Amino acid sequence: MSGMNEFTPELFELIDEHGNKRNFELVDSAELNGEQYFAMLPSIEDDDFLNTDLEIIILKVIEEDGEEILASIDDDDEFEEVSKYFMEEMEQAFEDDYE
Repeated sequence: MSGMNEFTPELFELIDEHGNKRNFELVDSAELNGEQYFAMLPSIEDDDFLNTDLEIIILKVIEEDGEEILASIDDDDEFEEVSKYFMEEMEQAFEDDYE
């Protein structure tokens, strides 16, 4: 029966502005206004998991040198809109789980 209810998270190794590598787990993704966004949490497989706050990070897919990369959202209004969308999606998912 091994493997029947296994969950394998989609992990991403990201490099921050200081050059530090960290693993993140994809929580949700969405296309809004023609742009692709990812909501992620620090991975429990990350060695520093217990020392991190569990804030969700939201990244935008951009093209750089012909390659798609994940980048922070610099526009405050865009970030607010995307954050609101993901928070509403997570709230709905939690409500559905408890009904």
